Amino acid sequence: MKKYTYVISDIHGELDAFKEMLKKIKFKDSDMMYIIGDVIDRGPDSVKTLKYIMENENMVLIAGNHEHLAVMCLNKLLKEITEDTIDEIESGETMGVIEEWQLNGGAITLSQLLLQGKTKIIEIYNYLTHLKLYKELEVGDKKFLLVHAGLGNFKKNKKMKEYSILDLCWDGLNYNKKYFDDKYIITGHTPTQNIKENENPGYIYINNNNIAIDCGATYGERLGCLRLDDMKEYYVDIIKEN
Repeated sequence: MKKYTYVISDIHGELDAFKEMLKKIKFKDSDMMYIIGDVIDRGPDSVKTLKYIMENENMVLIAGNHEHLAVMCLNKLLKEITEDTIDEIESGETMGVIEEWQLNGGAITLSQLLLQGKTKIIEIYNYLTHLKLYKELEVGDKKFLLVHAGLGNFKKNKKMKEYSILDLCWDGLNYNKKYFDDKYIITGHTPTQNIKENENPGYIYINNNNIAIDCGATYGERLGCLRLDDMKEYYVDIIKEN
């Protein structure tokens, strides 16, 4: 039985659509699914989606900016309140980080986390803190670099370990620029509806060895999934309740 490698991004708590995608691609235990960031926030089932991925050994989550925000906030919120830590927790910096997460759709995630109990919250926090920022792999005769947002402060001979969290999780890719001749860069983060040159907005966009796969699920559009073995595209439309 052939094993396939898939990549998807920016699920944003749309667990029903994600499960529908797994059915559509006939995802099996021998396959591998890479999720390049932004599993949580904005959507209805952020924590359930994250837990579902954590429970599946053949699913690998790569950090996105929303996971980064969650880690920063949980790092502050999980500190035991003592005379030594109360000033830090109440500081403008701490409250600013939490506010930024809330403004970026984190309120729904935080409310769901608080229902999990401290042990599970710590387990989730530990999982998020150990996420990789990128993944390099070969599938067939093609090389791929999977990263959530892009390659900020790019230099041709720069090593991947030299890029910062902001470079990889926050700074979007320039899809008109060819970064590498010998491999594809696959990103989420920037919905394909927001790529000016894209003549088919809302669907996977490929240009200059750059592949954008965020098809706007969080905005009521669709999930996009790419099978790397043959570059076949799959889509599931998001159905929003009125």
